[in-house]
Amino acid sequence: MTKAEVISEIADKTGIEKSDVAATVEAFFKVVKDSMADGNNIYVRGFGSFVNKKRAKKVARNISKNTSIIIDEHFIPSFKPSKTFVAKIKNSKKIKAEVVS
Repeated sequence: MTKAEVISEIADKTGIEKSDVAATVEAFFKVVKDSMADGNNIYVRGFGSFVNKKRAKKVARNISKNTSIIIDEHFIPSFKPSKTFVAKIKNSKKIKAEVVS
């Protein structure tokens, strides 16, 4: 499902104009990105958490040049779904039917 499809579905279910829904969705993503760039985590009860994960400093290999390079410690964005979200996916009959097919 694409962002445009999500916006269309929200507009259909709520009766709000697509342009207003699009602006709201874009604003949500901007707030998430800006907050995480500032080092803040975002917790949405019943949905999940957007968190910054720390990656330790490590030595990697450049196979084509046969050299070692050092990758400094850094942070990456991550999403951790809530227990209720995970349970809903695990118990989804539609997904189970696709796996069996």
